[in-house]
Amino acid sequence: MRSRLPESPPTTAAAVHTPSAGPTPKPQLPPEGRAALRAGVVGNFIDNVHVFLPLTALTPALAVVAGPGIAATTGAIVVIAMMLGRPVGGMVFGRISDRLGRTRTTKVAITGTAACALLIAAMPTHELLGVGTIGLILALRFLGGIFVAGEYSAAIPLAMEWSAPRRRGLMSGLILSMAPWAQAAIAFATAVLLLILGPDAYAAWGWRALFVLGALASLGMLAYYRRRVVDAPTTRRVIEEREGQEPSTDDGPLLADESLADEGPAASGIAAMLRGRWARAFWQVFTLMTGLWLLTNTTVILLTAQLGQDTGLSATSVSIAMGIASCAQALAMALAGHLSTSTGRRRLFVLWGIAATVLGPVLWWMSVGSSTLAGAAVLAAALQVVTVAAYGPVSAYLSERFPTSVRSTGYGMGYSLSLILPALYPFYLPGLSALLGAHAAVLGLLVLGGVLLIVGAALGPRLSAAEIDRDLDVVADRGSRGSGR
Repeated sequence: MRSRLPESPPTTAAAVHTPSAGPTPKPQLPPEGRAALRAGVVGNFIDNVHVFLPLTALTPALAVVAGPGIAATTGAIVVIAMMLGRPVGGMVFGRISDRLGRTRTTKVAITGTAACALLIAAMPTHELLGVGTIGLILALRFLGGIFVAGEYSAAIPLAMEWSAPRRRGLMSGLILSMAPWAQAAIAFATAVLLLILGPDAYAAWGWRALFVLGALASLGMLAYYRRRVVDAPTTRRVIEEREGQEPSTDDGPLLADESLADEGPAASGIAAMLRGRWARAFWQVFTLMTGLWLLTNTTVILLTAQLGQDTGLSATSVSIAMGIASCAQALAMALAGHLSTSTGRRRLFVLWGIAATVLGPVLWWMSVGSSTLAGAAVLAAALQVVTVAAYGPVSAYLSERFPTSVRSTGYGMGYSLSLILPALYPFYLPGLSALLGAHAAVLGLLVLGGVLLIVGAALGPRLSAAEIDRDLDVVADRGSRGSGR
């Protein structure tokens, strides 16, 4: 039998109430809960810095690092390598998180992410290793994707488990809005270093500094988790019961259905997600998230490339336009997460999916037809607001679809496995473009993303304002039984 998990303050996952003779006071989170929420927001920013580093920071130096003879698609393959690692990380670390705890898993994943970034920063050029250089970069990016997925599969459910019910949507929006903020930060940092150092010095060593800074940021977050963050009480109690220990008696309510806490390995593993008890919830989430990933590719990655080809704008102007769009997306994403608490999760996703399907193609077409920086920036911002800002409630929504015993597994697999088909667009988009035309192919993928978002949301529970104003496990139990449809 394993040793008992560390003791914690006598609180529930969401809040603690202090007795008073007057009106009932507002719930107060303990310091550990507030630390977990702060770590969820800042940690997701750092995670996404690692996601966007190769896309933005390494690309200008890739010919010097990997050799002038590399294929034009090598940059895209470096990005795909990390994307393909993330589904593996979501499955492996999600399972570990459900069995060993969120905080412990997060610390392991952060360590791996930092190590991969430092190894890339120290990578010899092709002059020493030849094609081995790009091979090692691809391997490290794949491993980095595994560790990054491990971080968000554990740290974000942890933040949701500490959140008060009425604040889960807001915290979800704040956490996921860190992705566009990180994208903008990397873009601006790369532009500044290129301007200060010049292309040659940047390609020689400047890009390495950005990877080192990313690794140091991860190590700082690791120290914060070690000193300040612990698992929510419900998570600790589930783990203790699974290990056969006597559960803590001061942790508050555990589950709406106590049988969910001790279902055995087969009932809470990967197979249970794909074809077992949780398959219905998983495939519904998978459909919704596939739509969101398609929207991401078309309105962020492909739009950036198309603006450079069609508008006549310089590379610097395109970067500025997309940076402005990222800021607008981040603000709208945070608002969408908070708004979903009032509208209900399903209704917000459906309405946003309709906007993406109807307005998205029009705004995309207008964006690539713009000839001014101001026009491209405004239109790209509007496009990202009506499409990918729908990510806002996703962290809350995925956490509400699965109970504590399988939450990280469901979150990691639902969020990560769904990006595989969208991530392979460099292989099937050329064929679609040859068949339909370059613009029509992208617009078709955009519309498909909006439709999948609508369908995925419609297949899920309503999760209205009244229904989500409960403990996470109560919400997950009701959703698994089809209530509120």
